[in-house]
Parts: sequence; C-alpha cells; structure tokens
Amino acid sequence: MMLSILRRLAVFAIMLAALCCAMPTAYAQAGVTTVDITVTRGDGSTTNGTVHAPVGATGRAGVVLVHGSGDGRSAQYAQVADAFARAGIVALRYDKRTEGYTPAHRDYSLLADDALAGVAALRNRPEADPARVGLWGLSEGGWVAPLAASRSADAAFLITVGANSGPPAAQQMWADETRFAEAGVRGSMIDVLARNGIRQLVGAGQFAQADYDPIPVLERIAQPVLAIWGDLDRLTPPGDSLRGFQAAFDRMGKTNYALVTLSGAEHAAHQTTDGFDRLPELAPGYAELMGDWVNALPGSATPARADQPAAQGHSVSILKPLSRWESPAVNLALLGGIVLACTGYALAGFVRTWRLPNPRPAQVLLAAAMIGIIGAVVQLGYILMTRATSFGPLLFGRTLPWLALQSVAVCAVIALGFVLARSRRTLTGATTGARIRWALLVCGGTGFALWAIYWGLLLP
Repeated sequence: MMLSILRRLAVFAIMLAALCCAMPTAYAQAGVTTVDITVTRGDGSTTNGTVHAPVGATGRAGVVLVHGSGDGRSAQYAQVADAFARAGIVALRYDKRTEGYTPAHRDYSLLADDALAGVAALRNRPEADPARVGLWGLSEGGWVAPLAASRSADAAFLITVGANSGPPAAQQMWADETRFAEAGVRGSMIDVLARNGIRQLVGAGQFAQADYDPIPVLERIAQPVLAIWGDLDRLTPPGDSLRGFQAAFDRMGKTNYALVTLSGAEHAAHQTTDGFDRLPELAPGYAELMGDWVNALPGSATPARADQPAAQGHSVSILKPLSRWESPAVNLALLGGIVLACTGYALAGFVRTWRLPNPRPAQVLLAAAMIGIIGAVVQLGYILMTRATSFGPLLFGRTLPWLALQSVAVCAVIALGFVLARSRRTLTGATTGARIRWALLVCGGTGFALWAIYWGLLLP
C-alpha cells in the first residue's frame, strides 16, 4: 500500500515538473501573469520582451515602457509593469538597445523606433486592445517616448515620468548644481569647474544628444498626455519642466493633457527621504494615478489640467556654447604646452651650464603646476562621473581638496612672480641654454596661470 502511494506521488511530481518545463515563459503571481516574447525592431534585429498582464486578460488597455538612461536592466521597470497589470492594464517591458549606446553616443530617433516596435508587438497580443496601447517613458524616456508618439498614431496615449522640457546638457548642469547646493558647496567649484567641464564634453562631442530640443516634438503630439514629476526630483527640474510642457501644449491649443506634481516623490516617482535617495516603494498614489487615468481615457485627459509646479532651489539655465579660444582643441594645446614647457625645463637641468641660480622658486612653480593640473582633472572627473551628494568637511563653502588645490595654484603664481621679478639678476651673464630654460619655465608658468583661471583654481 505504501509503495503504491509513493509511486503515485512520484508520477505526480514528474508530471508537475514536465508541465513547468513545458511552460518556461509564463508564470502568475498575485493576480499578474508574465509572458516572455520576442520584439522585432524596425531594422530587423530582435530583442527580448516581457508582457505583464492581469490573469486571464483579453482586450485590455496596454502600455509599453520606455527606459531611462543606462542599460535598462533596473528592477524598477518590472515593478512599474506589475503596478500597471494590477490596475488592469497590460504592460510590455523590453530589453533596451545597448549596441552603440554610450555617454558619447545615443540615438533618440533609433530608440523611438524601438519603442514603436514595442507598441506593434503589444498591439498583436491577445491580452491587449490594439486601439488602446500607449507609451510610458521615464527620464531619458521622457525625450524618447514623446518622439515615438509624435511619429505614429498607433500609440494611443503618452505617459512621462521625470521628463525634461529642455536639452540634456542643461538638465545635467542643473542636477550637478542642485546636489552641490544641497551639500553646501558654493564658489568656483560649481560656477566654473563643473560648468566648464560639461561645456567641454559637449564641445568635444562626448555628451550624447546634448542640445536635443524636446519642445518641437511636444508641439506635435495629438494623443492624450499624462506627465508626472516628483516634487523632490533632484535630477530633472520639475517645476521648469512642467511649465515647459504646459507652454508647449497651450501654444498648439492642446486640451487633452494632465500635468501632475506628485508629493513626496523623487525622479522616478519612488518614495524618498530627501529627493536624492530612492526607496524601494513607489510614491503613494503614483500607480493609482496612472491606472485610473489610462482606464478612464479619453475622458480622464480632458479638460486640460496642470498642478502647481514644484518648488526649485534655482531655475535651469542653458549652457553657453564654447568660444573658439576655449575649444577643447585650444584647452588640450594649452595643457600640452604647459606640460612640455615644464618637462623641457626639468630635463634641461641635467646640463650643468644651463642651470639657473636660486632654483627654489622654479621648483615650487613646477611642483605646484603639476599638482594643480592633476588634482583639478581628478576633481572634475569625480564631479562628472558620480552623483555624490556628500563632499566631506567644508570651509567657507569649499571642499577641503578644492581649497588645497586653490592654495597650490596661488603658490604657483607667487613662485612665477618671483621668477619674473628676479629675471634681470638671473639672466645677467647666463648662457644661451640657461636663457632658453628660463623662457620655458616662464611660458609653462604663464600657461598654468591662464589654465587655472579658466578652471576656477584662481577664482573664489
């Protein structure tokens, strides 16, 4: 008897395992089912996608999730897709195109085509009503998804979260200024170093889509639009962006939009303590807002409405284009000239007859110039490559490393002054080689002073 029961249990276990293996692309949890699909892009390539739907759904409203910056692998997309599904809306998230996607290069037009390929894929799913499939775009997706919607009436509606009404370079500068202000930093480290750093990246072609203007695209969107900003957004200027969206829509006479400021939410509409951190939970009311809006279309989009814009510490400003004299090529040439001059001076010292009397000011100048250049480059890289909001102890609103670099730059200028003031005594009776060496030192020191002014080392 026991053997018979064991056999039946074994057969049942084998059948259950076979069933699970035969259905690897679908599962259901908490009323939500997911199915893995393949999305064919406009260029013929394919990418993986996952459909999140209410269990047993057919003919429901659908939405395609368009990624923010990065590789698109964040768990937040699955979280948002599940939230849509729990609201009765079918959601598709797909793997982002990362081939050729770098900080220096990304193609919003190509990404918009990928989003429309997602729309086509979801429109062909039995879970979705093809006439009610729209787009949702987060952050960078707030540039891409509107572009996709402006190109095709197949997208029935548009939702953006943390979108910008200005260009990416200006948005990034605003975000850097905001985190510095939060930390209490002020002065040339923000006004000159960070700002000129972004301008140089743009001028060198290393800031993708830096000057992309979303306004003409917004003015072409006929579909209903729900645009959401967290009032504690620290990456996108939420107040300025809401005003920019509203102005664009009002110019075109658009009446089917809702612009919403979400209380207590950060950039991606998650809960936050200060706008800089991202807690796991979505902000209260965020999922319900989107679900109710989509399910009640078209009535939920009219009449047009706009919340009070979120307060900002400062407004976003457009970065000025580089003048010819400050182009990346000129900057690199100046930096190279400083290094060559200082290196030439140092190497020429191996010739005894070329040595100068009282070398201490020259040694201070060379050491200070090299430390200042290396330190400023490291500081600039830290600013541009991280999102740090803590910079250690401050003195007069300046970080201690920045104050140290500024002190080093001042020492270099003082040493250059000594070299110039003693020039007559130094060069009297000097050999031709010594005179050349002195000229190299002065050229390197003068070049460093100009470089240090441009990058803020010699500014308050």
